[in-house]
Amino acid sequence: MKKDRRDFIKTTSVLGTTAALGSVMFGTEALSQQTGMAPENITLAELPKLDYPYDALEPYIDAKTLEIHHSKHHNAYVQGLNKALEELAKARFKEDYSIIDYWAKKSSFHGAGHVLHTLYWKSMTPNGGGEPTQKVMEAINRSFGNYKAFKEQFSAVARSVEGSGWALLGKLPNGNLMIYQSEKHENLSPWNAIPILVCDVWEHAYYLKYQNKRADYINSWWNVVNWKFVESNL
Repeated sequence: MKKDRRDFIKTTSVLGTTAALGSVMFGTEALSQQTGMAPENITLAELPKLDYPYDALEPYIDAKTLEIHHSKHHNAYVQGLNKALEELAKARFKEDYSIIDYWAKKSSFHGAGHVLHTLYWKSMTPNGGGEPTQKVMEAINRSFGNYKAFKEQFSAVARSVEGSGWALLGKLPNGNLMIYQSEKHENLSPWNAIPILVCDVWEHAYYLKYQNKRADYINSWWNVVNWKFVESNL
């Protein structure tokens, strides 16, 4: 298993069906001052830095969209997740779970949004695209017959997401690959499939450049796919 895969696992904590990447610890004194809680360490999420500048995926993903998507939308999921984690910690301290349903749902929604966006940035790279690496191609051929069939199925799944959501390539426990959808961030995902390639089809991922032409965005997205990242997760 490669180093970036090990680092990926080390920096995660379980949230929903996958992991929240990047975390920071509050000091116990600071936490108790902020929340009135007994000292308790809570691992909070951080907005990850991109591996490339905002204009690096041009002309396929425009710089303005990437900047807003990362600094505004993804950051909102990070803040929403951290708020939910703090409120859940308060509930434990007070032993008051009267609104646990609300904050549990918030942690699932924002946590999954944080995880998937972190994977989305890793799923793309400047000068990406083209055919997969040999190892990825072999895995695709085993699961889908050939690369053409895989790409057509993945694109069709991405186009057909109802409303907002994601198209994902996941690795199953038996080593096979699976293409599936996720509505919003956390709905419909199979629990045993670990996502290794994701495409965001929320409108905020493409609307500034492509307007309502989701299919055009998906076709362009293939030109920045980071096959080395996919291979590192096989």
